[in-house]
Amino acid sequence: PMGEAPASELDAVLGGGGWDVGASFEGPPPPTGPIRLGRNACYIVLAVLFNEEDGVLLVQEAKPECRGKWYLPAGRMEPGESVVAAMRREVKEETGLECEPLTLLALEERGPAWIRFAFLARPTGGTLKTLEEADAESLQAAWWAGDPSALPLRAPDILPLLDLAARYRLSPPHPPTLPQELPCALLCLRLLVAFANDAGDLWVLLGTAGTPHLPVVACGTSPAELRGGLRLPVLQLLLDCLPSDPHPGPLGLLGLQHRAGGPGGGDGVCFNMLLSIPPGSPGATPPEPRSPAFRWWHVEEESLRGRILQRLCAAATVPVRS
Repeated sequence: PMGEAPASELDAVLGGGGWDVGASFEGPPPPTGPIRLGRNACYIVLAVLFNEEDGVLLVQEAKPECRGKWYLPAGRMEPGESVVAAMRREVKEETGLECEPLTLLALEERGPAWIRFAFLARPTGGTLKTLEEADAESLQAAWWAGDPSALPLRAPDILPLLDLAARYRLSPPHPPTLPQELPCALLCLRLLVAFANDAGDLWVLLGTAGTPHLPVVACGTSPAELRGGLRLPVLQLLLDCLPSDPHPGPLGLLGLQHRAGGPGGGDGVCFNMLLSIPPGSPGATPPEPRSPAFRWWHVEEESLRGRILQRLCAAATVPVRS
């Protein structure tokens, strides 16, 4: 019965929405203080925009270390700023254009120390920055219809993002996914951990403390935890919870929530992540959790089961690149 599971929470998370994080976390103890940009976290925003002729919007860099080279509009998010507001500001400052986001294309991360939100966006106004308007933000902006790798690029790391954007425009692998304005003091991950066998049976891992819920783990801010990336707290949780090394599949992003100037002035983000535990044999059932703090819930409701399996089987999530 649905009463045994957080039906509303699952519905919100699968729809790209958010959910109250609360104050209790599974896994290792969370950090004692909030996440603060410039202190223990760095968020970068980046945007891919195309014009009607399929030209991509590129910026000629003004910074001394890469002056004259080309890149996508990108820059650091500032404290008190929302993710989308930061992306719009960077595009405006570097290119002269106004824009609106269409979807997140990818989440690139090295743990709390460096997280980049890559958006697909569309221009909505403004005028393209020319060399006469060069400033400390950029020398100029241009629509480039050729092969971007033919240009002197600041770094080739934008080429895979341009491929993702081109593929998304042709055939979107995941629904439009944009940040939700909900507060979060820490950097954390809400986990939709699924176990599906070849017979089409599906289970979801739930935390049992209080009302049954999707487990939430917090990212630590020690040097080792910063280096370990977002996958580290997930692996720690699964190793503590399941009897043998679970070898989970890749993380996929279903959605995220952040509110500028959140609790305690924190700049935390909660990422809703989907991952699967591969079955060891045909018709297998999930491994019994070691702790009563967790249990598997067998998803029998057809619509919900179909939505989760579709997201899993089609890799219909925003890719997470570590």
